[in-house]
Amino acid sequence: MIIATYLLFSLTLAGLLIWLIDQLFLGSYKNFSPANTNFMSLLYQALPYLLLFSAIRLFLMLRQGLDFDFNYILFPVTCFFLLIIVLDKIIYHDRKKFGKKNERSLIANAYEFFPILAIVLIVRSFIIEPFNIPSPSMVPTLYTGDFIVVNKYDYGVRLPLINKKIINVGEPQHGDVAVFRYPEDPKLHYIKRVIGLPGDTVSYQNGVLSVNGKPLDKQATDFIPNEELTKQIYKAGQESVLTGELLNQQTAVAESVEEEKYATYYQETQGKHKHLVRYLHDTSQDMNNWSIPIPEGHYFFMGDNRDRSGDSRAWGFVPEENLVGKAVYVWTHKQPGFNLPTFSRNGRID
Repeated sequence: MIIATYLLFSLTLAGLLIWLIDQLFLGSYKNFSPANTNFMSLLYQALPYLLLFSAIRLFLMLRQGLDFDFNYILFPVTCFFLLIIVLDKIIYHDRKKFGKKNERSLIANAYEFFPILAIVLIVRSFIIEPFNIPSPSMVPTLYTGDFIVVNKYDYGVRLPLINKKIINVGEPQHGDVAVFRYPEDPKLHYIKRVIGLPGDTVSYQNGVLSVNGKPLDKQATDFIPNEELTKQIYKAGQESVLTGELLNQQTAVAESVEEEKYATYYQETQGKHKHLVRYLHDTSQDMNNWSIPIPEGHYFFMGDNRDRSGDSRAWGFVPEENLVGKAVYVWTHKQPGFNLPTFSRNGRID
């Protein structure tokens, strides 16, 4: 599948490049006819299908949620249209010669779409960005299928793609839910809760989680999760926690329901945040006591689904330069399969 995806995108990009050269220099599009069998005519007939299939594949990639950064496509496309506009201003002068919307099609499209793409790029890079939750590590705060909004400027203004901070606006606080680049593979985005800040010491002693020697306030609660959301904790295609086999739709629901029988919920308070956490005491990964000092410039993250979260307990600290933004709002939720998104889970993330 990966090889096929790369081949599809490569053919599409190559076709677009040839189309660009033809639009600017060769001019064969003026004599295009579907009846012709030469290379350029075949290209003009095939390109719409390549674009369609690439768009479909891109949509499927976007469903991977936090693992895909749309700016990797948005940024180069925006720069491409900007380049076309610059070339027109310096070399071609289509708009000056022929007037607005009478330019050659590529140049006209560049003038039309560049402002829109630029605004979207600025908003996504510096203000807010949507993400999809692909895993149950933050249950019950966030469920698989939630679509969330992330505030990009709370932790500093950063350049797109390279994530380099250029303006220091603020820093994460205890209890924030934050998106960050996975330290072991920065191409991936993870979402967890900030437990420890630089200089803190996070410890777990006899079932009590503490920061700098002060236990976090954790109170038992009679929270009863939504039955439909419980069935969606695991999704088809994920690996079973119990057997290691890939789950299908039926076994994913069965494992989700079975696991919930062992779940206990608590209300935890940290900083300004009060939120629910989920423990599975029969399979707890926190049986051993530990104490971890956090180095400067790093953060300690944990998932709210404490016994089903791969987090700083497993792979270590998150460097400051890996921070992406603060998760602030759930704006929609989509159930697995061919279901329309709903707004039943709209609300602020605490």
